[in-house]
Amino acid sequence: MKILAFGASNSSDSINKKLVNSVSKYYKEIEDEILVLDINDFELPLFSKDLEKAIGIPEAAQKFADHIDWADFIIISFAENNGNYNVGYKNLIDWISRIKGRKVFPEKPVFLLATSEGGRGGQSVLEIATARMPRDAAQVLETFSLPEFSKNFEEGKGVISNVFRSQLEAKVRKTKRLMAEILNKGQQ
Repeated sequence: MKILAFGASNSSDSINKKLVNSVSKYYKEIEDEILVLDINDFELPLFSKDLEKAIGIPEAAQKFADHIDWADFIIISFAENNGNYNVGYKNLIDWISRIKGRKVFPEKPVFLLATSEGGRGGQSVLEIATARMPRDAAQVLETFSLPEFSKNFEEGKGVISNVFRSQLEAKVRKTKRLMAEILNKGQQ
């Protein structure tokens, strides 16, 4: 299985990048390929129709779209800024959505995550993403929110809270099972 994972944040020390990197390790099996991307490596100008008309679709947007197309399964951890998407992610998706004839996540199964230092763990942005993703042609398999990141996560160990680790591991098992079913159907 080819897995694409990224934190939907343009912060250089993003806790959502740390979370998605940790969660992606649950999927490291012999036959799996995992590509963890940093959206900062896909620098794009601020989207506008005027700029699109002037320069077309930037190469960085097409390259990110190619990574999406490569993947069988996508794991995204959303940063929450003022209750919504991080501007870096939103701008990237705005550009990709303008590629002619393209849905952003064409029929891709996704596992959506979010974390924050607050008690809600990015639930507002997770709710927005969960509602929006099907309109971008993604298939949401599962979601997971980790509140109070610094209290419940440790670098090198991942989620350290027994309750949240148990919830996460159950969702990982579920997504693995669903992906096996999806991939088996595709081979028939």
